[in-house]
Amino acid sequence: MNFTRWSARLPGTQRRAAARTEPTATPDRRGEGRGEGAVPAARAEHLTDEPPPVPAVDDLPVREVLDRTPALVALVHGTDHRLAYVNEAYAAAFGARPPGEPARDALPELCELGLLPLLDQVLRSGKPRTLKSRKAPDGRSYTFTCTPVREGAGTGGGVLVFATDVTDHAEAAERLRASERRQRETAVTLQRSLLPQELEQPDDLRIAATYHPGGTEAAVGGDWYDVITLGGGRTALVIGDVMGRGVRAAAVMGQLRTAVRAYARLDLPPHEVLQLLDGLATEIDANQIATCVYAIHDPNEGRLVYASAGHLPILVRDESGTVQRTDEPTGPPLGTGGWMHSSGSIALGPGSTAVLYTDGLVERRDADLDEGIAALERALAGATGTPQVVCDRLVRTAGVTADHDDDVAVLVLQHPARTGPDAELFRNAALELLGGVEAAPRARAFASGVLTSWRFPADLHDLGVLAASELVANSLQHGTPPMRLRLRRTDRRLIIEVTDGDDHLPRRRRAEPGDESGRGIAIVATIASNWGCRRTPGGGKAVWCEFALPRTP
Repeated sequence: MNFTRWSARLPGTQRRAAARTEPTATPDRRGEGRGEGAVPAARAEHLTDEPPPVPAVDDLPVREVLDRTPALVALVHGTDHRLAYVNEAYAAAFGARPPGEPARDALPELCELGLLPLLDQVLRSGKPRTLKSRKAPDGRSYTFTCTPVREGAGTGGGVLVFATDVTDHAEAAERLRASERRQRETAVTLQRSLLPQELEQPDDLRIAATYHPGGTEAAVGGDWYDVITLGGGRTALVIGDVMGRGVRAAAVMGQLRTAVRAYARLDLPPHEVLQLLDGLATEIDANQIATCVYAIHDPNEGRLVYASAGHLPILVRDESGTVQRTDEPTGPPLGTGGWMHSSGSIALGPGSTAVLYTDGLVERRDADLDEGIAALERALAGATGTPQVVCDRLVRTAGVTADHDDDVAVLVLQHPARTGPDAELFRNAALELLGGVEAAPRARAFASGVLTSWRFPADLHDLGVLAASELVANSLQHGTPPMRLRLRRTDRRLIIEVTDGDDHLPRRRRAEPGDESGRGIAIVATIASNWGCRRTPGGGKAVWCEFALPRTP
């Protein structure tokens, strides 16, 4: 190939050509008309000592320069990209290549890398193109730059392929990506280990949840959810989102979730639980904030009592399919301090479905947040089936995929409307206690009649009557009106609860032989599967106990 007929389309080529055609500099006017002797001897010696002029780039032998270039160079010409030249570095990497053959045959390595269509594009457009960091058959990575060249007037054109070895950079980038993958896998593992491994399933609710970490390019966040059975048929539900990403957010989430479970055992109202969490979040990290919703479901009330710390509203679909959202009250996120949270409530009767979720389900960069919540409302209105089916449908409708850019946590709970034989397993009975010496016998007779009608075995019947008698006696002695005895059965347990107007909570204590009181709660705690007490709205209290029902074969 004759290299003197080729020139790369570089911006300086025309300027260098113009420079060569310019006339030489005009001699010094002071030397005009003078002979050689007119130049001082010292100056003449100085001029003769100057180094010879550096040759211009255009005077360098192109073939020798390309042969010694450490980068890989190949030159092809024509529409079928016939090989004109490869330098020594190219031959050392892929072997000698016969000139004159089409690139598809002479340069199979470029064909494997998908470079031939790029050569066509460069030849047609006359503009250079670059293909970054491609792994070649020799195991090394190269960045290919294809530059159009021309032979001369009317002789067609070609492409100069210039390949730079970027193996070290590619390997470093891969090591960085592998490190980021390991870090993300660690965070995801930590996150999942801190979430409930198996959801508690209350007697009166059916619950399902799902968690989707952010895509592979996003660090895992601090979304979490939990279901906590409080006893007495009541259930606490919580969902939250720690701001930030990575292991730190997951660790803070784990601490908050553990604290929620501990505070839930105190059986406090939702807003008091958030107050405690707010102080704890500030102690964990003053720069870390989190949103959270804490809700309590009481089947006797048929309502969901909740408190929100900067979290998105709960959505509830009733039996008719109408969807409502809990807009108020909402306080600031946890960790901000200085705010008194308050509780609200929304109906959750038989046949209702409630959804608690994090912002990753409804928030998008190109849409308003209210639009996302409205879309979720429409999806919930048409979602039927089990809680898991509803959960999966909401996630799918929201467009959550494996590469979603944010974490998503969803908690779905249903209060089934039971009919037929199933309804016989869920029964309620209540008696208002008017006080006086006749209240205790009336409570025992009422409990005995109810348990007999519910066809409990004799041993469970007697234990239930004894527990009801002791709880009523404790309320008559230490409580104030109004008093109420409530019996409730589910498919798994018998629940006995007594409420009164005094907010002093009883505690189990060891009675001395000479004490005439103090044994009632101890007796109840001994014979029952579980017992507890809590303050009720309005200043009263409720004391309850549970008996596990024998499983039917």
